[in-house]
Amino acid sequence: MPRSTRNSRAAEAAVVEPAAPSEGGSIASRERSGTPIDHTQELMRRAQEADENVFLFVPNLIGYARVVLAALSLYYMKGNPKVCTLLYGVSCLLDAFDGMAARALGQSTKFGAVLDMVTDRCTTACLLCFLTAAYPRCAVIFQGLITLDFSSHYIHMYSSLLTGSASHKIVTSDVSKILWYYYNDSRTLFMFCAGNELFFVCLYLMDFYKRPLGLEIEPLLFLVPSSLKGTWLLQFIINETPKLSWPQIVGAITFPICAAKQVINCVQFWKAAKVLVGKDLEERAKSREKAA
Repeated sequence: MPRSTRNSRAAEAAVVEPAAPSEGGSIASRERSGTPIDHTQELMRRAQEADENVFLFVPNLIGYARVVLAALSLYYMKGNPKVCTLLYGVSCLLDAFDGMAARALGQSTKFGAVLDMVTDRCTTACLLCFLTAAYPRCAVIFQGLITLDFSSHYIHMYSSLLTGSASHKIVTSDVSKILWYYYNDSRTLFMFCAGNELFFVCLYLMDFYKRPLGLEIEPLLFLVPSSLKGTWLLQFIINETPKLSWPQIVGAITFPICAAKQVINCVQFWKAAKVLVGKDLEERAKSREKAA
C-alpha cells in the first residue's frame, strides 16, 4: 500500500538543546570544556522532557490504529475471511491517510516514517506466512518474497541514512529512473502497493471462495482491438474466465502489478547495494590517503 514521506521535523530531531544542569555542570559548559557527550543519551533525554509528545502526533496515532487492525486481522485470518479481509484492508488504506495528516498538520517525523515502513513490512510478511501454510508447495516462493521485501527496504533505508537523505523516498532520476517514478508519483506508488497487497489477499481468499463466478467477458470484446480478437490467448481467457472464482479473477488482474513490484524491490536492493559499496570504496581511499 502507499507510503507517506515524513521529514518536516527531521532537522529538529537532530538538534540537542541544553538540559538541566547536572553534577558535572550544564550541557553547554561541558561542550565548551570539550567533555564528550553521549548524543544518543541526550536525544533520549530530550524526548522525555519535550513539551510536545511526538508519540501522540495524529499520523502516529493512525499508525498505531493500523497495527491494532492488522493484529486483529491475523486473529481472524484462519476462520473468518470476511472479518479478516475487512480489518486488513482498512489497516492498509489508513496508510494513505497518515501521510496526508502528517503533511497537513506539519507533523512529519522520522519515528512516523519508520513506524509506517515497519508496519507495512510486518503486515505483508504475516499474510505471506499464512500463505505458506495454505499453499505448502509454494512455501519457498513466499519465503523468498518475504526475504526480498525486508532486505530491499532495509538496505534502501540504510543507504539513504548513510548518504544523509531526509527520506528514503527521495530518489533522483540519475540514480534510478524506475525508483524515481515509483517514489515521486503518489498515484504510481499507490497503484503498485495496493495491487501488490490485493494480489496476496486474493491468494488468501482463494482458499475460502472456490465457487466459479460464471463471468462471461464476450460482451466486453468491443473494447479489445480487432487484431487481438482471434488470438489463442484471448480465446483461452474467454473459455476459462467463467470457471474462475472472483478471487481468482481479481488475482489474475493484479498479478502483473505484484510481479512488477518485485522487480522494483530487486532494483531497490541493487541500487542501495551499489551506494554502500561506493561508500566503502570512498572510505578505503581516504584511509589510504591518511596512511600515505
